[in-house]
Amino acid sequence: MVTPQLLLMKKLSKPNEKKILFVVIDGLGGHPVRPGGASELEMARLPNLDRLATEGVTGLLHPVLPGVTPGSGPAHLSLFGYDPLVYDVGRGLLSALGIDFPLEQGDVAARMNFATLDPAGRITDRRAGRIPTETSVRLCAILDGMEVEGVRAFVRPEREYRAVLVLRGEKLSAQLSDTDPQRTGEAPLPVEALDPAARRAAAAANAFV
Repeated sequence: MVTPQLLLMKKLSKPNEKKILFVVIDGLGGHPVRPGGASELEMARLPNLDRLATEGVTGLLHPVLPGVTPGSGPAHLSLFGYDPLVYDVGRGLLSALGIDFPLEQGDVAARMNFATLDPAGRITDRRAGRIPTETSVRLCAILDGMEVEGVRAFVRPEREYRAVLVLRGEKLSAQLSDTDPQRTGEAPLPVEALDPAARRAAAAANAFV
């Protein structure tokens, strides 16, 4: 789909042999250490960032809209000029492509985190203590290839606690809710089908979790 934004970018873009270093300071902020004082960022010695700011071009950006906190999928697309309200690409697809996983038509891909739970099944760490990548590789090998609800689950490591889950089977839909409650002290949320066509994928995802 060609949007007005893409047409404008094509019109404004000019060939250039120079290379561009695109630095995204995602969510970087801070609070004054004491009332009326400086923040951590203002107090820090940052010669490299200072030079980039002095010799380059800086700015602030709302990837979607003011007040909207997007996931990394739509945020990254927005940074490169795609309207995230038009191009709805999930994190799982980007993660799978990022590790060169051979996706097939009908696959459902999800970015997953390993997490730690207490004996009652409540999340104590949403990132499993930031386990090293070597540990994630071993965990993924245990889970990879599971058959759940007639659907095959592929699990591949990314980095540290991050991994990719790909569900492969017939009549699957990616219209699913997230399992992450976004805070500790609660159990993972059940996967819900956001569309009737996603009920089979929801059942498989819940069985996997």
